[in-house]
Amino acid sequence: MIYLDANATTPPDPEVVEAMLPWLGARFGNPSASHAGGRAARRAVEAARFQVAALLGAEPEEIIFTSGGTESINSVHLFARQEWPDRPVLVIGAAEHAAVIESARRWRKSGGEVRHVPVNSQGVMQPDALRAALAPGRAALVSLLWANNETGVIAPMRELVETAHAAGAPVHADAVQAAGKMPLDLRAVPVDYLSLSGHKMHAPQGVGALYASRRAAFRPLLVGGGQERGMRSGTENVPGIAAFGKAAELARARLPAAIPRMRDLRDLLEQRILAALPDAVIHGRDADRLPNTSSIRLPAADAAGMLILLDQKGIACSGGSACHSGALHPSHVLEAMGFDAAHAAGTLRFSLSHLTTREEIETAAGLVIQAAEKIRALKDEASGEVIGV
Repeated sequence: MIYLDANATTPPDPEVVEAMLPWLGARFGNPSASHAGGRAARRAVEAARFQVAALLGAEPEEIIFTSGGTESINSVHLFARQEWPDRPVLVIGAAEHAAVIESARRWRKSGGEVRHVPVNSQGVMQPDALRAALAPGRAALVSLLWANNETGVIAPMRELVETAHAAGAPVHADAVQAAGKMPLDLRAVPVDYLSLSGHKMHAPQGVGALYASRRAAFRPLLVGGGQERGMRSGTENVPGIAAFGKAAELARARLPAAIPRMRDLRDLLEQRILAALPDAVIHGRDADRLPNTSSIRLPAADAAGMLILLDQKGIACSGGSACHSGALHPSHVLEAMGFDAAHAAGTLRFSLSHLTTREEIETAAGLVIQAAEKIRALKDEASGEVIGV
């Protein structure tokens, strides 16, 4: 299989698996226990906290381990809604991840107000658009995607944070796709809260983190035994956390070389497809994008049919966001950028990892072109039969 669906999940890195395995066997201690086995597990958790903090330019005490990005997002939203009932407004972008969109629906059902900030045709939110949506003194939270999971478009987060803070609103950043694929420095971009997910950066599924700045208030969603310094109760997932820490350490070390390498491979894929299918559209092509992500609308192609043909050829990719069920659905991200449902229905997302090779890209590009031409020929043939009748 040629795996080009890294934004859905990444294959576990062998070094990450190696870091995880001891905690799945003999080293099974509860990190809250006072005996030697428990103390060893506690040291593993705290070492991972340092590793994740270093990836973000944060302090270890600002990292709270969770089950993943969705829990982290929901924790911040529910906290803000409960903490500041006299500030009923939640501000989100028009192209957010499903976890933010669904949490925003719950916010509205609780009696709050949700304001959506538009993006431009490249998928970028402008600070002036955010400023227009803010309600100074009434916004409890601004929750924004740092890098889009479908298009890879990167938000101008520093300017957006400055805009929100000027109106007195704290900022939550969904960095699930950004972490490990681009540099993040929270000393330079002072978001108040940030969510991460391990399986987007070669750690296993089921582990993530919430960054809560020392400047920001926070009360936990999950209460009980007081783990994570009282910020997230429940016995820590030591194997997952140890793996997540190693993944963060590796990502930080690899980024300088991985970014240009993945960008070159992504650009090669796009160039090959555009040379054969000049009517193809690269979404967000003129914006700052993650180096690994390409969202391409193929002319006369049908994403559902393309996915079947490519799967048969051993190519794993996506028709859009992979966080819903396997059924394809209209992309709200592309609609927010001004594209209609028919355009979105012909769109595929290719997302690379540092494990992707040039040979794989060359092979995949050829198979994508063949599949698109086959579907177009079948459509032309069906159209001709209808006309003949």
